[in-house]
Amino acid sequence: MFTIATWNINSVRLRAGLVTRLLGEEAPDILCLQECKSPVEKMPFELFHELGYRWIVARGQRGYNGVAIMSRLPITDAGDRDHAGLGHARHVAARLENGVTIHNVYVPAGGDVPDRDQNVKFGQKLDYLTDMRDSFHAEKPERSILVGDLNIAPMEDDVWSHKAMQKIVSHTPVEIEHLAQAQDAGGWVDVTRKDIPQGKLYSWWSYRARDWDAADKGRRLDHIWATGDIAQAGHASRILRTVRGWDQPSDHVPVFACFDLRV
Repeated sequence: MFTIATWNINSVRLRAGLVTRLLGEEAPDILCLQECKSPVEKMPFELFHELGYRWIVARGQRGYNGVAIMSRLPITDAGDRDHAGLGHARHVAARLENGVTIHNVYVPAGGDVPDRDQNVKFGQKLDYLTDMRDSFHAEKPERSILVGDLNIAPMEDDVWSHKAMQKIVSHTPVEIEHLAQAQDAGGWVDVTRKDIPQGKLYSWWSYRARDWDAADKGRRLDHIWATGDIAQAGHASRILRTVRGWDQPSDHVPVFACFDLRV
């Protein structure tokens, strides 16, 4: 059995102390980070090595994007994909010794206007998801886990108000449909919602809220998926809401799941 966590850290160098705190308190076997905002050579991996995370694969980019997979279990680099040809460090994959492949994905946020004709970033987001879909059609994933900040809250209970959010980027029908197509193409199961099928569930709260906890206008943007052949091994999903209240936090919090698979 192993535990995996995903967290958009919003600068791994700025928040290295929060990462070490999470590793010390929760000790997931694997932690996937997004929005590291750093070249790989400047990510503070030595701090995480000291806590037992000896195996790390990452892709970096100065000031933007960046993804990393850190593990207490042996992993090997399984490559990356530049979806939609954006030239962004938004995906990296690693393989466990049991053959399970872990994909760490950071889907573009998409800007503020949900119209690709008015907003290039929104078009890039849709193209990224379309390319994900096409890659899963071309090569059906097996024994795989996909985690990350997918920047879409697909279900009505994944946002604080379905009615208010339908025209807001991250919960528009066109984004939800593009995400569903990518999910279906890979035969992915949303492990978090398999475990917690009902009720409001958030992993992100805006910095703009003066009191994020009291306002509680959250969105579930961070996800853990698994292919159908191993999805039933996933369980014990949880979202660490309290992390949003740590000192100088990311606007995202970690999402966890356990997998009953031999390592």
